[in-house]
Order: sequence, then structure tokens, then C-alpha cells
Amino acid sequence: MAMKWDGKTVLVTGAGGFIGSHLVERLVEQGAHVRAFVKYNSRNDWGLLEFLPQEKLKHVEVIMGDLRDSDAVRSAANGVQLVFHLGSLIAIPYSYVHPREAIETNILGTLNIMVAARESGSEKVVHTSTSEVYGTARYVPMDEIHPLQGQSPYSASKIGADAIAESFFRSFGVPVATIRPFNTFGPRQSARAVIPTIITQALTKNEIQLGSLEPTRDYTYVEDMVAGFIKVAESANSIGDVINIGSNFEIAVGDLARKVVAIVGGTKRVVADPMRCRPPNSEVDRLWCDNSKAKRLLGWEPGISFDQGLERTIEWIAGNLKKYKSDYYNI
Repeated sequence: MAMKWDGKTVLVTGAGGFIGSHLVERLVEQGAHVRAFVKYNSRNDWGLLEFLPQEKLKHVEVIMGDLRDSDAVRSAANGVQLVFHLGSLIAIPYSYVHPREAIETNILGTLNIMVAARESGSEKVVHTSTSEVYGTARYVPMDEIHPLQGQSPYSASKIGADAIAESFFRSFGVPVATIRPFNTFGPRQSARAVIPTIITQALTKNEIQLGSLEPTRDYTYVEDMVAGFIKVAESANSIGDVINIGSNFEIAVGDLARKVVAIVGGTKRVVADPMRCRPPNSEVDRLWCDNSKAKRLLGWEPGISFDQGLERTIEWIAGNLKKYKSDYYNI
């Protein structure tokens, strides 16, 4: 039986981010009372929540703070039935520049969430992992028992965060389920991610500059990814487990860029810029999701094709180009 969201109080960390803002919107549509935890800034900027229609945003309780502040997290989690923990410092290139910030935010922030959820007696915590914890594929498709490898400070911090979440389930019985998304894309995503980087350049330039063109990734449209989060939250089978959410296909970055160019139209050169490449031993060369566990345990599978998702994303970015700085490399 599906969970009844109407009237349920839910905390979403990272609510101002890409997936988080879409998840908040879906939860509001389903009748949940949503507390949206957003990192504090003096501009009172709520991140991508600002794109939500006002009739939905008025039902969201925005709480500003920092995941590293245990008091702020404890206050936000007090009285909630369910926690979606998406908040983290996610940019891989940024983690090379500021590894301490990535480690403190992602590991200490997750510790604070788990402590707060334990103290408040939350019914469930959905902890967000990432396919980056696997590192370069040792076999494909990659299932949940694939070895983990910290190939960047970001991925190492997420391995640590995942272990903290698991330890609170095993040590204290905190009802934690870990969702492990592969690459997600769609409207609102920042140019930190490769698909918006390609699209913004394809719409404004004659040359698309990227990092390495050979690595492959497994992409899922954000609407399907949010459905995965909801399914993980609703399923009693997910507690104490890790579940991949991905599309079970791979495409190389260069091929992806050429696909976007074909949709946008015109002639665009696709070139590898050495300044955008990861250090050689840090590059994740291949990611391809085995999503059979999600299908079996949750009844989840993607419903929107890659090409459909690309077309929707291109249309949204084309209508919001002023939000992007296509002349800069966004780390």
C-alpha cells in the first residue's frame, strides 16, 4: 500500500538544489507538509526553490542553516515523520580545490542528520548516495555490491557519509534507506553538470568545450529520479538497504554532445579542454547502472526516454539562458 503523504511532515535537506527542488514540488503536490532545509546566505536566496510556482511555494516551510551545525539540524528535524537527506557539497571539481569543505559538509552533515533523526524518532531517513562512490566500473552493469573507490575527495566524502548512515541503522536501529542515484538531468540543473554545460554552449557558441569526451555515464530524467526517491521512502523493503536508481544504459560524453547538437541544430565543434579534465587517476571512465534491484523491490523503472528528457531540458534551458554563464567554466 502506498504511503499516505497528506498531512505528513517531511524534512528535505538540500531542498534548494536540483533534485531537491523537484522533490519538494512533488511532495507538496502529494499533500505533505514540507520543511525545506536550505544553506543560509544573507540574500535570503532559496536556490532553485525560487522556480516553484507561488501556489506551491506557499506550502513550503523554508529553514535556512548549515548541515555542519548540529543545533540547526536538530531544530529542523524536530517533529518530522520522514527525512529526505539530499544536502551535500556535490561538485567534483570544487572538491579538488576545497576537499575539507566537501568532507565536513558531507560526512559531518550526515552525522548530524542521523543523530537528529534518532533523537526525534523519525519514521524513516532516505539518505542520498551517488554513483560516484563506485569509481570506474570494474564490471557492467554496476549493481549495489560493486566495490567502492574514492577517486575524488567528493566521492570519498560520500563513501564516508554512506557508511555513517549504515552504521546508524546497524548500531541504533535508525530506519535508514540509501538511494544511490546515477547521473540525473532535467530543467533547473546548473551548468556544474555536463548536460546543461553542453546545452548552454550549443545554444550560444560554435564550439562546445568539455573535459574528457570518452567517459560514459548513465542518465535519468529528474522526474523519474524523484519517483525513485518517493518509491524508496514508501517501501518497507528499502530499510537498511542500498538501491541504485538509474536507466541501465550508458553514453559517452562526446556522443552525448553530438546528440544535443543534432537536436539544437547547426554545426558545432566538440572539443576536449584539458583545463576541464579531471586528474587522470581521478577520472571515472565508465558508469552503467544495474537497476534490477529497484525494479524488483520498488517496482520502479524510468518512464521518460533519454531523448524525450533531453528535448524537455533543452527547451527549459533555452527559455532560461540568462540564468547561465556560458562563457565561464562552472566548477
